[in-house]
Amino acid sequence: MVSLGEEHVGYQRLDYPILKLSIVGGRPFSCGGEQLCRTRLLAARFGVHDMEGSAKRIYEAALGTPDGHLIIFLAHNGPTGLGSNVNDICGRDWVFGGGDHGDPDLACAISQLKETTKLSIPLVVFGHMHKELAYGNGIRKMIVVGADNTIYLNGAIVPRVKRLVADEQATNRKTLMNNETSVSTPNAIGTVRAFTLVEISDGKLKKIAEAWVSVIGDKTALEEECILYSRGRGTEISV
Repeated sequence: MVSLGEEHVGYQRLDYPILKLSIVGGRPFSCGGEQLCRTRLLAARFGVHDMEGSAKRIYEAALGTPDGHLIIFLAHNGPTGLGSNVNDICGRDWVFGGGDHGDPDLACAISQLKETTKLSIPLVVFGHMHKELAYGNGIRKMIVVGADNTIYLNGAIVPRVKRLVADEQATNRKTLMNNETSVSTPNAIGTVRAFTLVEISDGKLKKIAEAWVSVIGDKTALEEECILYSRGRGTEISV
């Protein structure tokens, strides 16, 4: 937190006037679910003692957003209300029957802002809930388009960096992606890195994609792209 200085957005807002964009932060140290995590630290550093107080801090951070700005919420974990199945965007995948593991304070703050202000909130970005489900049960839904067109985006691709090693058996490809993150092995020739990219134009979300980019020496290349959301000529596609 100290190293981030003024760019730490927990319970705060960063305004970018040239971009007409504001970033509002959720609760620091969130572990998801109905209980606060790091309660003594939250109390000492932020004066937050319960979910109600946390929701108030998030809500107040968004107030005063300059006119004409879009708001992007940035939080460690997503809000409640996005599903309770194992593979839902904030669903519990480590217990039988699943459950909603979102943050109720974040959900409350966003709901209150929509009810009491005219602020534009097109995007809520978070992580924590890994894309690959526990026990090899498949993959998680990483995007939800709400009924009011707010998009909820999970960027928790883990591991985010994989090593590339020489593949002597391959005829069409010279490299092999390995799940380990270490790049110190003798046959490692580079890495592939995951990015979640959001394109915004004229105040509208145009495209959201997960991309894997290879880095070999001083060369980079797009290896794979999965489009999660695309807004075309009057059409919207979401998965």
